[in-house]
Amino acid sequence: MEEKKLDIKSIIGFVLIFGILIFMFFQNQPTPEELEAQKAEQARIEAEAAKKEQEVKTAPVKETKTIDLSDSTAVANYKSTVGAFGFTQTTDGTTLLENEVLKLEISNKGGQIVEAKMKEFVTFDSIPVYLVKDGNANFALNFTTSDNRVLSTADLYFEPSLTQSGDNKVLSMKAKVANGKFLEYRYEMKPNEYLVDFTIRSQGLNGVFNTSKPVTLEWDLKGIRHNKSVQYENRYTRLTYNHDDGDISKLSESSDFDEETEEDVKWLSYRQHFFSSILATDDHFKTADLTSTNLVEEESKELRFTKEYSTKAPLEYQGGEISQNMYWYYGPTDVKVLDNYTELGLADSIPFGWGIFGWINRYVFTPFYTFLSSFLPYGIAIVIMTILVRLALSPVTYKSYLSQAKMKVLKPEISEINEKYKDNAMKKQQETMKVYNKAGVSPMSGCVPALLQLPIFYSLFMFFPTSFALRQKPFLWAEDLSSYDTIFELPFTIPFYGDHVSLFPILASIAIFFYMQMTTGQSMQMQQQPGMPNMKFIMYLSPIMMLFFFNNYASGLSLYYFISNLITIFIMLAIKNYILDEDKIHAQIQENKKKPKKENKFQRKMREMMEQAEEQKKSGRR
Repeated sequence: MEEKKLDIKSIIGFVLIFGILIFMFFQNQPTPEELEAQKAEQARIEAEAAKKEQEVKTAPVKETKTIDLSDSTAVANYKSTVGAFGFTQTTDGTTLLENEVLKLEISNKGGQIVEAKMKEFVTFDSIPVYLVKDGNANFALNFTTSDNRVLSTADLYFEPSLTQSGDNKVLSMKAKVANGKFLEYRYEMKPNEYLVDFTIRSQGLNGVFNTSKPVTLEWDLKGIRHNKSVQYENRYTRLTYNHDDGDISKLSESSDFDEETEEDVKWLSYRQHFFSSILATDDHFKTADLTSTNLVEEESKELRFTKEYSTKAPLEYQGGEISQNMYWYYGPTDVKVLDNYTELGLADSIPFGWGIFGWINRYVFTPFYTFLSSFLPYGIAIVIMTILVRLALSPVTYKSYLSQAKMKVLKPEISEINEKYKDNAMKKQQETMKVYNKAGVSPMSGCVPALLQLPIFYSLFMFFPTSFALRQKPFLWAEDLSSYDTIFELPFTIPFYGDHVSLFPILASIAIFFYMQMTTGQSMQMQQQPGMPNMKFIMYLSPIMMLFFFNNYASGLSLYYFISNLITIFIMLAIKNYILDEDKIHAQIQENKKKPKKENKFQRKMREMMEQAEEQKKSGRR
């Protein structure tokens, strides 16, 4: 029986489709006059965007009242505004709190963290990674005093006191109303830890607070861009939170604006792709109003911020005082680090995926890859993991190819039925099912193995772009396996493709083309029905679509798909040439036809329905 093989015409067809797309791109280029008009309009838009971006760059998340401390009148006005809290000495400055991995600067103004620096990591352009810097964050308590002053701690001055408790560094920031009466922020930093204990408490202020009015915790932050592609980074930048006794929810990562009000909130994660700013609490927030605003409209090399987050959560007074035990986490979104805080469950903030996909990603692929990369180069570890995954799935590949081989053997009979009943779709379907039933072949048997691979496919799709282990790890020409590789910078931007050419997606697309040629090429003629889309065109178009889609994705993901499809092709060739024997399959099918075939209830019901439909059709003709 003649088999459809890959030939030079198929390759030429693939190249021609790509050539047509390029031709259409250049054919539809605007005239010189249109170009001039576009340039003028673009210049105007860029000027407005630059102005807007400059405003975003320089504007803090929330304006606070600035005071010229050298101006005695300004100081007097400040003390008059804050009332009893004017007892605290008004002194500008910051206090440094750092260990081996994290450096925090806490300001006297507001008592809050004004700089958070990762000491072991840098951005794509070798600048230290900051999660808080240059006014991109604000943390404050908003409350009302007994003399009806509405105050925010962001406008108050705190007095710092840095001490040592064993190996831990303790910073106490106090906004005083008198000696022994104060509102305190207490930071305790442990060696080699990204998690900082944070306590808010008041002492002797039960007559200062107006407890009939709420005290509200407010935390705002603009995510600082760290990656080469701001759009790609923004895709994995998201507000995630633990609420309602362990539920993990997220605000939208793609909407321009999203908001939610939740109850019983345990922690809030302002994730910035590979780094996270997390606020957790022992005493859950009873409610929290959450918002996320997207700051990225298009790809830009100048854009500094990705999303702006905001949280407002009321705190409860306890005997007229405030007492809240919390934790700050400024660090990598790395499961190896976050798993150290199992009681808080911070590892759940990592986007492993939902349901069974996330379970496979977290408990299979993440530890497996961590093990391989502990003694292999990171790129080689991907190749080895891919090989082992494909070998583990080879029985599924075998089942799929066996189904295709059986369908191929039956192709002449099916073609004969199609020709004989070409004007009677119902009869054609009925006779086709009879042939399949007698031969013991199910048309769906080839789809089931593919469905079984979907959890693996999706889990790995989430693993590579979010695996911290791949961040800034080079392999061959790729500088960073967690970002796209670049072999050529384009002088222009192609819509949906970008301004660069990545090689790994090209290799993956070619491998997918040959894989699809093997899996669908031999059967698509048999499956082609009048009115259905051209399967051959789809077979050529799919790799091109992947080429465009993955050009801006993690190169590690494209490397996996390239190796995976390459291995699958070799496995299928081995099955075809050394394992399966089409003559034996044909003989087995003929034997199956001779045996009486028992119908199950579903098959009998389907046959009866089709026969009734055929009878009704005949009656209608009479």
